[in-house]
Amino acid sequence: MTKKITIAIDGFSSTGKSTIAKQLAKELGYIYVDTGAMYRAVTLYAMQQNYISENHFNPNDLITDLSNISLSFTFNENLGFAEMFLNGINVEKEIRTIEVSKLVSKVAAISEVRKKLVSEQQEMGKNKGIVMDGRDIGTVVFPDAELKLFMTASADKRATRRYKELIERGDKVNYQEILQNVQERDRIDSTREDSPLVMASDAIEFDNSDMGLKEQFERIMSLVNNRIN
Repeated sequence: MTKKITIAIDGFSSTGKSTIAKQLAKELGYIYVDTGAMYRAVTLYAMQQNYISENHFNPNDLITDLSNISLSFTFNENLGFAEMFLNGINVEKEIRTIEVSKLVSKVAAISEVRKKLVSEQQEMGKNKGIVMDGRDIGTVVFPDAELKLFMTASADKRATRRYKELIERGDKVNYQEILQNVQERDRIDSTREDSPLVMASDAIEFDNSDMGLKEQFERIMSLVNNRIN
């Protein structure tokens, strides 16, 4: 029986962490967890309760209400990956909007939110055989992961990818707004006090600015096989 490992994928926003994580999980038969979706779902909840908008944020109200937030993933066979459910409702589409993207880094910077979600993430991965992506997986959630990747790409390449993704989905967005969002999220993620985005000392940096999905998958899969064997 092949031994199971934990694969931790960190990096900046829109570097394709989720795409590669889904591919690896499918290839290996592992569980895939998109931690960004969890933070996005908490952000959506905060927006619905009017705790946060572009003009205001009441973190204490959100902190007080955290026990009423239930997050779960349900596998969708047609899509081939698990979708995010917030309090029993599928919110996969709602959490991917530019409105949520603009606010998620502020919500993710709250220590109480991180504590709740990190605890849930560690529980999900206790039996290994998991691929998890986010900002602090290799440094905080699974510091002992057998394989840690740190994904990076230039801001303009990432903004272009995100722009195409949203346009294809039918969202009305402009490129400049996306680029500003990518740069602002980088700033907040890298400078927050609790679990800032940093590369783990034993992580492999992976710049995919000029790489196609096939080449990226093949390169990373060889790293995975090295760790498993």
